[in-house]
Amino acid sequence: MNEISRSFRSWYIYGTELLTSRGIRDAETDAWILLEYAANISKSFYFMHMHDPMDKSDANLYYDLLKHRAAHIPVQYLTGEAFFYGNTFHVTPDVLIPRQDTEVLVEQAEDRLMPGMHILDMCTGSGCILLSLVKGHSVTGVGCDISKAALDVAEKNRQRLGIKKSQVSWIQSDLFDAVGGSFDMIVSNPPYIPTAVIDELDPEVKNHEPKTALDGLEDGLFYESGIAETARQYLNPNGWLLVEIGYDQGEAMKKILQNAGYEQVQIIKDLSGNDRVAAGIWR
Repeated sequence: MNEISRSFRSWYIYGTELLTSRGIRDAETDAWILLEYAANISKSFYFMHMHDPMDKSDANLYYDLLKHRAAHIPVQYLTGEAFFYGNTFHVTPDVLIPRQDTEVLVEQAEDRLMPGMHILDMCTGSGCILLSLVKGHSVTGVGCDISKAALDVAEKNRQRLGIKKSQVSWIQSDLFDAVGGSFDMIVSNPPYIPTAVIDELDPEVKNHEPKTALDGLEDGLFYESGIAETARQYLNPNGWLLVEIGYDQGEAMKKILQNAGYEQVQIIKDLSGNDRVAAGIWR
């Protein structure tokens, strides 16, 4: 490691400049997040002690983290944490990083929640959608994913959020293959990016997030349409299906849901005005 001034401020400046030089978006923010993580400090501590020397072991860790972030490894995978819908979730490269866009799905589902509902979260990943819905509500749920490693992450998040085991269970399944029972609501953030578009994504996404959770095959609608078709067999009367969709998939998904017999079909946009959630009720 090169000899660099060892104060917190000098390390932070170095980190910001390094990440900026490697084309990292929000380099200043990421440099701070990694400094906060490596040295276990708060902003108030930093401003009071910015000219103090940084502990050598903390500095070594920070330097190592910066090198990995400069290689476009997502900062959430480096810290093992991602903030979503008011809670901090454990994440690993086995799961998609929870995103603010997906909070629209949670908000729409939450608006339709009623006490006693039983929910299925298809393609649960980190469990962030299901756990956000169960936390603070008198409902139960099942999270389903093809990946055992993802379900292990989801279980850690259940424990982290203090949600009782009686409220949530996990099933390893290729879509509905191993799912039984019926549900009052089915939610899903399935793979919906067309295969041809994957290579156009940021390096953080295409090179590090699980491709099986991104690739929606030729037109991106393969899993969304399959879930819409099969979910009818598992929804109770007046049960809701809510699916996260791509920014330009609203019209296609509206037709898919209507043709499958869903009623009150809606396409909800996110704060940027893009299609984000398709919703329909099964009578």
